[in-house]
Amino acid sequence: MHFAQYYLDCLSQASYLIGDKTTGRAVLVDPRRDIDDYLHDAEAAGLRIELVIETHIHADFLSGHLELARATGATIAFGEAAETGFPVRRLRDGERISLGGDDGQGVTLTVLATPGHTLESICVVLREHPDDDVPFGVLTGDTLFVGDVGRPDLLSAAGHTPQDMAARLHRSLHTKLLTLPDATRIFPAHGAGSACGRSLSSETSSTIGDQRRFNYALQPMPVDDFIRLVTAGQPATPGYFAHDAALNRDGHPLLEPGPPPALTLDEALAARDRQGAVLLDCRPLAAYTRAHLTGSLHTSLDTRFAEYAGSVVTPGTPIVLLADPGTEQEARLRLARIGYDHVLGHLPDPAAVLDRMPELSSSSRRIRYEELGWGEPRLAGVAEAEGDRTGGAEPGDAIPTGSLPTDSVPTDSVRTDIQLIDVRNPAEYEAGALPGARNLPLAGLAHRLAELDPSRRVVLYCRSGNRSVIAAALLEARGFAEVCDVIGGYEAVGAGTQ
Repeated sequence: MHFAQYYLDCLSQASYLIGDKTTGRAVLVDPRRDIDDYLHDAEAAGLRIELVIETHIHADFLSGHLELARATGATIAFGEAAETGFPVRRLRDGERISLGGDDGQGVTLTVLATPGHTLESICVVLREHPDDDVPFGVLTGDTLFVGDVGRPDLLSAAGHTPQDMAARLHRSLHTKLLTLPDATRIFPAHGAGSACGRSLSSETSSTIGDQRRFNYALQPMPVDDFIRLVTAGQPATPGYFAHDAALNRDGHPLLEPGPPPALTLDEALAARDRQGAVLLDCRPLAAYTRAHLTGSLHTSLDTRFAEYAGSVVTPGTPIVLLADPGTEQEARLRLARIGYDHVLGHLPDPAAVLDRMPELSSSSRRIRYEELGWGEPRLAGVAEAEGDRTGGAEPGDAIPTGSLPTDSVPTDSVRTDIQLIDVRNPAEYEAGALPGARNLPLAGLAHRLAELDPSRRVVLYCRSGNRSVIAAALLEARGFAEVCDVIGGYEAVGAGTQ
């Protein structure tokens, strides 16, 4: 067997190439849209990709099944319950796919229907030989992760309640996956940081036995308890998920490679003013907070760039990239991986433009927690969460700061003159938060701005100061006049009070 895992850190996404070295026949499972690595490796190994299998209709990235079908002539396959806008092979529960020769020997894949995360979800059991008692492994898609299980509440399961989908997920786990031998390796579609689950491990493989012992969702419990457990505390759903699920189901334009065209400043501003384009600043957080084009949005390439961009930019919106020289092509590709193809171009060397024309620039306003004049925070342990990998103030950075006016501090130490917003995920907020804070997760903030008063001051915080800067940029672009975020976020507050 030829087996290769391709793990994309920026989306916490895994895809797999499986082939039979004797026959040269191969299958790709859950591919991303940029397919050159797969094609290169298949050719180097003497493999022909004949089939592209999707374990489900993905919502968190735009899959590469259409690109691979064009490049290789491969057939696209989904679980039998999938409804798609293009021809597919429907894989039945228990169906065997042989990559071997006419004798029926060789690498064999067995399909397991495992609804729960979505209705059409499948897992794929891999055997080097069809009669092996212990499989080589099982590709578990979004049904079973290392340390977690698939969330049952995403939009691709519209029309079914999270509780109904959770009950289906429980049956799939216990009647299909947990019947496999403990030594069977599991290879999921996602790892830590993905919004497709709550507690995903950074490990990209495990075994059925280890998950049976250590995965919180697989411990013995009544079905009703399982349902309550897996439907609570899930991360907020990024705004682009419904868009991507529809494109993966109905079809989408093929990826067009290449760098975005260079634009002058006048062209970039005209795109904003006449075409409604978003100016998306992709530079590191410290550079953005020091100086940025007024009204631009921000998410840095050194964090979960595409996911955060998909949270603050409406699908289909034209985009002009403000990226450090040499990074614009990477930014365009990472946006394309979530189906954001409408990139009009990029502004070369935005830092130099800002130096030449300071009248067009703004600096982010950032404060320290003690400047709020608040009481002790509610600390129940600093909640860990992927996403704020590079947030907060870097040593030596000149970050604009300044105390908020304190003329309205009430006796109970909770400020009423500002709106304090926690943009972390619900589970993080529930584990500990600043007094008086409201939880409006970044992933859904763009759709909840009507809940805020643009005439009042807004103070934002997250775990370490990355998501809060992204949120502050969004509010400023939407006309909020007085916005700032807490430097270092909740982590810094906890470090200073424990």
